[in-house]
Amino acid sequence: MTDNQPQNRVVITGIGIVSPLGLDTQTTWEGLINGRSGIDHISLFDASNLAVRFGGEVKDFDPANYISRKDIRRMDRFAQLAVAAGKQALENSGLGADESVRQDIGVIVGSGIGGLSVLFEQIKVFLEQGPDRVSPFLVPMMIADMAGAQVSIQLGLKGPNFCTTSACSSGSDAIGTAFEKIRFGSAKIILAGGAESIMNPVGFAGFSALKALSTRNEDPQTASRPFDANRDGFVIAEGAAILVLEEMESAKARGANIIAEIIGYGGSSDAFHITQPVESGVEAARAINIALNTAGIKPEAVDYINAHGTSTPLNDKMETNAIKVAFGEHARKLAISSTKSMLGHLIGGAGAIEASICALTIKNGIIPPTINYTTPDPDCDLDYTPNTARRAKVRVALNNSFGFGGHNSVLILREMGDENIG
Repeated sequence: MTDNQPQNRVVITGIGIVSPLGLDTQTTWEGLINGRSGIDHISLFDASNLAVRFGGEVKDFDPANYISRKDIRRMDRFAQLAVAAGKQALENSGLGADESVRQDIGVIVGSGIGGLSVLFEQIKVFLEQGPDRVSPFLVPMMIADMAGAQVSIQLGLKGPNFCTTSACSSGSDAIGTAFEKIRFGSAKIILAGGAESIMNPVGFAGFSALKALSTRNEDPQTASRPFDANRDGFVIAEGAAILVLEEMESAKARGANIIAEIIGYGGSSDAFHITQPVESGVEAARAINIALNTAGIKPEAVDYINAHGTSTPLNDKMETNAIKVAFGEHARKLAISSTKSMLGHLIGGAGAIEASICALTIKNGIIPPTINYTTPDPDCDLDYTPNTARRAKVRVALNNSFGFGGHNSVLILREMGDENIG
């Protein structure tokens, strides 16, 4: 497109969430604003020999409510969760089932790891029973693009369909990529988000070996404690969140219920270390500044940040520094929260569910809390909305996502009707 060509505005018209707090968006939201933890001891597999024996499971999830029995057997759990969230999002958007509509709807779903559970199970089959017993569905169940592919197949969506994989930034990058495609006119409607399920022994063992996980086996619900001085690591969780992104004029023309508008997306790389962030937060701050520039707003316009807030010693200190670098004095006026304190860390699904939470915060005027915040850390000295939700007018919300490999991804959302915010 040329420099003087107008850019499309991009709105959210549907949200679908399947999370450790609930099987739908409303139940998840109610859990968040009530400060409820979705973390518990593991029930999906025998974790008795592991150093970490708790996580954020999606309890009572029955894929048969969304998928045929035949297709269930051909999907890893991360793809099943994505289909469930995708179906909810499409229904929430009010988009019809007409073929002429669905052939133009794209799907971009991020996953940081993909089908680790089916890979783990089939390696056991290979070692115990031999190569001839390995499932022919191993590869099409394992590869990370299958969350989006299965959403496309199950819903009959025939627009562009691909996957973003950037560790814990995957879901945010899927939404950011969809935003840019609609903004610059190469698509009108895209289902975008993220999905992950690594609830298996090797997933837990791998992150434990990195010393990245909380080890509070005696009290799982207090284990995720972002920005608290006694934080000791993140909590693995599973789930999926899908948003329906739509070109604004098209959405208005069909009378869609517009939840929020996406106005900014920025990214950067630390170019530093495979797991450790740059302590100063300077590169994460640069991603925030890029997003602000894309949105065409000043730092002072932002009311709320849904932080990456993993509950690891390094991330939370770095992110606090990044917010101070990017926002200056305004950093101390911002309301910040880490909903990972209740949900755990959905890895590739984290950015998507947290962008959804930003949209719901704008829509409902309630900021979810950071629970388990009991002991302030001198290195983390901003307003993290401790322990109790807060009613507030949020016109502009920002979502941070940072991933292994040095990925920094930032999304900015605003309330519809506030397009003059600067």
